[in-house]
Amino acid sequence: MERDRPDYIRSDSGPEFTAAPIHEWLGRVGIQPIRIYPGSPWENGYNERFGGTLRREVLNAEWFAPTRQAQVFISMWPRPYNHIRRHQVLGMRRPVPGTMSEKPQNGGPDRGGWTACP
Repeated sequence: MERDRPDYIRSDSGPEFTAAPIHEWLGRVGIQPIRIYPGSPWENGYNERFGGTLRREVLNAEWFAPTRQAQVFISMWPRPYNHIRRHQVLGMRRPVPGTMSEKPQNGGPDRGGWTACP
């Protein structure tokens, strides 16, 4: 599913979001950057939580030699994250229901493959 471009992108003041090339690109594609107040991660809670989960479950769990290897692995991660992994905030349900009938995916942080929980 393809989505329209956002009008705004909210971020912290990290160097990856304040770099001139990023601001030039955002301007070219018509997206307005909005920065949260320094030292206020609660202003961007959803993204902070997602970034922490990505770091714990992917970046800290694997060793990536070339950057391309990390890009491929990270691009595959949203499917098990949304279809298989249970989320505490959802009462231990999956964000996308009906995944029990799906075949478990190969690969994953444990190298034993993503497994569906009953």
